[in-house]
Amino acid sequence: MRALRRHILSMSVGAALTLSACMPAPSPIPQQRPMPPAITPTLSGPVAPTERSLELERYYARLQSDLLTRGLLRTDGGGPDTPFSSRQLAQNFNQIALRTEYTSVGGRYVEQSQPQTLRRWTAPVRIKLDFGDTVSEADKARDRSTLGSLTSKLARATNHSISETRGSANFHVFVLAENELRDFAPQLPQYMPGIGDDLIRTIQMMDRSTFCAVLASDRFNDGRTTDAVAIIRAELPPLQRLSCFHEEIAQGLGLTNDSPYARPSIFNDDDEFATLTSHDELLLRILYDPRLQPGMSPDVADPIAKVIARELMGEDI
Repeated sequence: MRALRRHILSMSVGAALTLSACMPAPSPIPQQRPMPPAITPTLSGPVAPTERSLELERYYARLQSDLLTRGLLRTDGGGPDTPFSSRQLAQNFNQIALRTEYTSVGGRYVEQSQPQTLRRWTAPVRIKLDFGDTVSEADKARDRSTLGSLTSKLARATNHSISETRGSANFHVFVLAENELRDFAPQLPQYMPGIGDDLIRTIQMMDRSTFCAVLASDRFNDGRTTDAVAIIRAELPPLQRLSCFHEEIAQGLGLTNDSPYARPSIFNDDDEFATLTSHDELLLRILYDPRLQPGMSPDVADPIAKVIARELMGEDI
């Protein structure tokens, strides 16, 4: 039975507005055994969380415990039990970086996979982390540490300038409680010029099956990402929260889709892995290889990606 999944959005703002998303229907937590006991809420910031927020925190804590009991949410990056070849790596790159999963149809987002041009950043990525008023100082410190480690990992994987900042930013990450999220959504145009009302409503109406989201803007409609906003629920327990940081920021860098065949990978609906794997770092390396360029069509990018994948895996060209 598939676990509940995180929620990933990307959009292009230019001549047209499009969106690709991983928006699976929620699956129930398995009931064949008793639930682990509820964990006492830990949100203790300067503003008291709402009862709805406390309810969500208990729910996510039970869900995380269940996933861990089933051996999911791995953080080992993959190993001997998850081999993959250059052919599989290239195929996964095609599905994850060169295809969409959800498309806007009549103002609604429906599951409709289609090819997309290659998208990535060309400007330095400056990531700023902000918190809602209910987030405790301990949680803030942990999230800042997570972001600091993650930006270093992503910069190494992409060989692109990616860093955390407390000043001017083009990639904003917000950790917000339920009520804060709904109040924040109408402010999105400040960070994503050109965003449509349909996307604002999508963020505002996020249900509990949506752990986190990212929106990446291509202002000039040429494949160059210029702005991004990630939203992470403050009610999530530590491992799910860590997983959201890894997946949302990597998605915002250009790995916009999921694939059921990608393994070991965080870009898969099965929740086997909670953090970026060695396979995922290779996907990022391919995406930011100078032989690939923003705006390339899949027909042009795919054969180049296959060559790069063979090089990275040490296989003969």
